[in-house]
Amino acid sequence: MCPGTIKISLTFDQVLEFIRQMPLKDKAKLSRELAKETIDIRLSKLLKSFRTDELPEDIITEEVEKTRAEIYAGKKGNKGNH
Repeated sequence: MCPGTIKISLTFDQVLEFIRQMPLKDKAKLSRELAKETIDIRLSKLLKSFRTDELPEDIITEEVEKTRAEIYAGKKGNKGNH
């Protein structure tokens, strides 16, 4: 916490009542901040779900190189047909 910050306990209903009293401009700003936080949380969960230790990097690199070679061979073969 920042120096000079006060920590208080509020219920959800108390926070909601406080927000309802805020000016529209501040409500919009709060909404954007909450949306940003929600997006960050969802993105982190999504990235975490794709993380895996099942494929070692050397196998991935090998497959990438094979695919590149196939693409290169295909492009090279197509040049002779034009």
